[in-house]
Amino acid sequence: MTTNHTVVFTDVESPAIEERPVPKPEADQVLIRSNRTLVSTGTELTALAGDVPRGSSWDDHIEYPFTPGYNNIGTVVETGDDVASVSTGQRVATYGGHAEYVCTAAAACRPIPDGVTDDEATFFTIAEIVMNGVRRSDLTWGESATVYGLGLLGQLAVRVCSAAGARPVVGFDVADSRLEYLPDDPGVVGANPLSDDPESTVRAAGNDRLADVVFEVTGNPDVITDEFNVLREQGRLVVLSSPRGETTIDLHDHCNAPSYAIIGAHNASHPPVATPGNPWTQHRHAELFFDLVEDGTLEVAPLISHTESYREAPRLYGDLLEDRSEAMGVVLEWE
Repeated sequence: MTTNHTVVFTDVESPAIEERPVPKPEADQVLIRSNRTLVSTGTELTALAGDVPRGSSWDDHIEYPFTPGYNNIGTVVETGDDVASVSTGQRVATYGGHAEYVCTAAAACRPIPDGVTDDEATFFTIAEIVMNGVRRSDLTWGESATVYGLGLLGQLAVRVCSAAGARPVVGFDVADSRLEYLPDDPGVVGANPLSDDPESTVRAAGNDRLADVVFEVTGNPDVITDEFNVLREQGRLVVLSSPRGETTIDLHDHCNAPSYAIIGAHNASHPPVATPGNPWTQHRHAELFFDLVEDGTLEVAPLISHTESYREAPRLYGDLLEDRSEAMGVVLEWE
């Protein structure tokens, strides 16, 4: 345990693997040997491409060299002197990066049940984000939902909405290959907005009704105003993506007159601690996600499109920069 292989973006469009020291856990931390990490093809590729809007909140967090990753599944190999809640040999999920070894606070660890594989567990962060967004949407049983953008967040949004009792759930994406990842469920409809009129599609699926809730997951600021076209009056639009730039909206037509609610749903809007008013912390959502995977309510393994050794990361990131349309869940193996 002398070398810590770590994925690093040394500069724009320059992914590499560096040999760094193995970190030493502080008193309240644990050292984790990574088993799997999941690539965020949205956030990470935006950082790698240097496609970060200048002056935005993104700009404050992206500096090169940049160490990507926040979906880490591993095994605890060492604990700090004050740690009692986590044991060596335990499998945990954390926001650790793409590295052979990561250190994190013991309190940040999410224990993984035996019935959930490492591959399945890598989706936990995506699930936390989506579950928070669906909860913030106030989606209720029997309401209809439309999801724009069927990358990982969008795929999970479709599945979580369906599990929460939404019907129908309509998913739109301009890449036909992504439509093929949608679950085979009579309550789920997929369509390409370039070839299928979105309003007609939503009405056909929902007994001539428009959507109660629309989830924006494209990240494209230029298409967001079009998404209001499938939303009923007094419906809710949830911004589940991190749009890459500004969107100009007419507050009369896109908010006041139809009385829409526009809801932000960043992962940071989770409550920091559980309260009687809102017990749904990130940890609680991760626990729920693992339960739903373990009992078969959510199937996420079919979302994995690529599994590669971490040694192939520089080539893999290069390939994804050129074309990510065929990528969905991209998993790096560290064993």
